[in-house]
Amino acid sequence: MVIYLAGEVDEEVRLDDMTPRQIVAELDKHVVGQRNAKRAVAIALRNRIRRQKLPPEMAVDVMPKNIIMIGSTGVGKTEIARRLARMSDSPFLKVEASKFTEVGYVGRDVESMIRDLTEIAVEMTRQEKIEEVAEKAELNVEERLLDILLPPPRASTSLYDFDSPTTDESSTEAEGTAGDEQFQRSRDKFRTQLRSGKLDNRLVEIEVREKNFPVIELAGPQGIEEMGINMKDMLGNMFQGRSKRRKMRVDEAMEYLMQEEEERLIDMDQVARAAIERVESSGMIFLDEIDKIAGRESGHGPDVSREGVQRDILPIVEGTTVNTRYGMVRTDHILFVAAGAFHVAKPSDLIPELQGRFPIRVELDSLTVEDFKRILTEPKNALIKQYQAMMETEGVTLEFTDDAIDAIANFAARVNEQTENIGARRLQTIMEKLLEDISFEGPDLEPKNQRIDAAYVDGMLLETVKDQDLSRYIL
Repeated sequence: MVIYLAGEVDEEVRLDDMTPRQIVAELDKHVVGQRNAKRAVAIALRNRIRRQKLPPEMAVDVMPKNIIMIGSTGVGKTEIARRLARMSDSPFLKVEASKFTEVGYVGRDVESMIRDLTEIAVEMTRQEKIEEVAEKAELNVEERLLDILLPPPRASTSLYDFDSPTTDESSTEAEGTAGDEQFQRSRDKFRTQLRSGKLDNRLVEIEVREKNFPVIELAGPQGIEEMGINMKDMLGNMFQGRSKRRKMRVDEAMEYLMQEEEERLIDMDQVARAAIERVESSGMIFLDEIDKIAGRESGHGPDVSREGVQRDILPIVEGTTVNTRYGMVRTDHILFVAAGAFHVAKPSDLIPELQGRFPIRVELDSLTVEDFKRILTEPKNALIKQYQAMMETEGVTLEFTDDAIDAIANFAARVNEQTENIGARRLQTIMEKLLEDISFEGPDLEPKNQRIDAAYVDGMLLETVKDQDLSRYIL
C-alpha cells in the first residue's frame, strides 16, 4: 500500500513537536496503507529526537534501532524511508547492497556509502548557508555590476593641482558635491533598471576564472574506487585556473557573480564540520536488496562473496569510524533501514551478527485492487492528479469517472498476477498506455475536455492485457 508520490513535507510541520501518531499521519499523505511499517519508522524517528534530549553521557550509549522491511517490489519500502528522511531534514542515501562485494572481488567498498552520505550532508548544509548569505551576496553582486555599468567618477584634478596659481577650494568642493549627487542619482536609476530586468540584455565584461581540475581515480584492492582525494587541496594553487575577461549578458554575469560571491561568503570548513555532525547524529541509509546478499558460507561459489559483504557491512552498522575527504565520521548513530523481497532467502539467512543489528522487522502487505484505487486518487500528488496537471498545461482537461478508476485498478492487478508482480509501479505503465493517444495529440487535441470512462479504458487496454505476450511489455 503505497502511494505513488512526490511533493515536499508541509512547511508548518515541526518534527521536534510531532508525536509518532502525527508522524504516521504525515506519512499517510504520501503512502497508502502499510500501517505496521509506518509505526516502526515513526518510533525510530521519535527515539532519535528523544535521544538528542538526553544528557550526553547517556545519549552516547543509546543506539538506533535499525529496521528490516520485508515486502515485494513496489509496495512502498523505499518511499516510506525517503519520506521519513525528508520529514527529519536528514541526510539520506539509498544504496543497493548487491553493488558491494567482498574485499578482493570487483565492486564498491562498503565504506563508500558513508562517504556518499557525507557528500550529501555537505551539499545540504552548503545550500542552507547559501540561503543565509543570499541577500548579502545579491547586494554585493549588484554593487559589482553597477561599478561595471557605471564606473565611479575620478576625483577632480584641481583638488590635487598644487601648481595652479588660483585655486578656489569652496567652488571646487561645491562642484565635487554636485558631481557626487549627480553620480548617485544615475547609479540609483541604474539600480532600479537592474532590479527590474531592463538591463539583462546589455553586455558587460567581467573577469572569470577557469576551473580545470584533473580527475584522478585510484585503483585500490576493491577495484576502481573514489578515494576522497581533493587534488585542489593537495596541490594548492597549481590548478586554480587562469583568469580571463569575458563578455556576457548582464543576467548571465549576475548568475556567475552570485556563485562566486556565495563561495566567498561561505566558510567551507564550518560547513564540513556541521555536515559531519549532521551525518553522525541524524544520517539515514536505506540499504535495499539486502536479501540478495543473504546466505551463509558454503566454501565455494558466490556464497563466499555474499557472506563476505555481510561481514564488511557489519562494522559500519555496528559503529566504526570512516575516513572521508571532510574528516573522520563515526557511524554509531546512523539509522539503517534495510529492505528486501526475501522471496528466496529469509532474514534468518543473514549472519547472526548482522541480524542482531536489525532488531526491528516489519512485513509490508501486498497491494490489492482497493489499494490501487486509493493510490490513484488519495495521495497528495496522486498519479491521476499528476496526469491531469500535466495535460492542463496544454489546455486539455482530463476527467476520470469512478468506473474508469475501478477498471484501471483491476487491469493493474490482473497484469501483476499474469506476469511479474511489481506492485504500484504497474500503475505508471498502465496509465502511460491508457493516455498514450491523448499525450501524443497534446495541444492539437479536440475537444479539449476529455472524459475517461470504463469503456475508454477497456478499448485502450483490454486487447493488450488479454495477450499474454504483449502484456509482458507493459512493465
